[in-house]
Amino acid sequence: MSTRLDGRSTDALRPLKIETRVQKNPEGSVMISSGVTRILVAASIDESLPPWLRGKGSGWVTAEYAMHPRANPHRQDRDGRRGKVDGRTTEIQRLIGRALRAAVDMKKLGERQIVIDCDVLDADGGTRTAAITGGFVALAMALDHLRRTGLAAGALRAQVAAISAGMVDGKAMLDLAYVEDSKADVDLNVVATGDGALVEVQGTAEGPPVPRAHFDTLIDLSLGAMPALMSAQKSALASIGIDLDLLRG
Repeated sequence: MSTRLDGRSTDALRPLKIETRVQKNPEGSVMISSGVTRILVAASIDESLPPWLRGKGSGWVTAEYAMHPRANPHRQDRDGRRGKVDGRTTEIQRLIGRALRAAVDMKKLGERQIVIDCDVLDADGGTRTAAITGGFVALAMALDHLRRTGLAAGALRAQVAAISAGMVDGKAMLDLAYVEDSKADVDLNVVATGDGALVEVQGTAEGPPVPRAHFDTLIDLSLGAMPALMSAQKSALASIGIDLDLLRG
């Protein structure tokens, strides 16, 4: 495998670190670092529900995503200063919410919601996929909090993680840093479960149309990274005494 600017092979993840209990108040909190990208993730249990879900015996998982003003080289105003949340932010937080809902049995969660807040402190590509991977750990912490208080038993349905991949200069590369993502011919985000089932695939040809085989190669490359991502999730949870098997139905 040829090497990249940071010395990685094309199928290698960036250095990954997941720290837990980084905030005092949320039921689950994580700092996930993927290379230079760093995201603070908090999972909060809310005993209220959106009006359209009340009285239906089912819960909800949703997400919010925001960039710190200096997550990038040049300062950007916060979304609130610009008015409405922009389209990119809306798209990303919906993706995170969908991905993490796939991990939970909503009936067993009961009539409550878990809100996942993702704040990007440093951005160098892969923020949405890192938010999902770290978000799962924060979500599991919140589910364990419910389990310990006798609620939402067996609500965990699947372990979920995500990674990006792309075609850069004709080569399939995993876990793109910004310098690679900015010149990729194809950009792909893959969300999957522990048994390799796909939750969501977001793929775009950034220029001319590309062969189907390129997308298949990138999906295979991404799925090959899932065991390492999920091992990191399990290790982070095990370090604070959380066993995913105890959260499953």
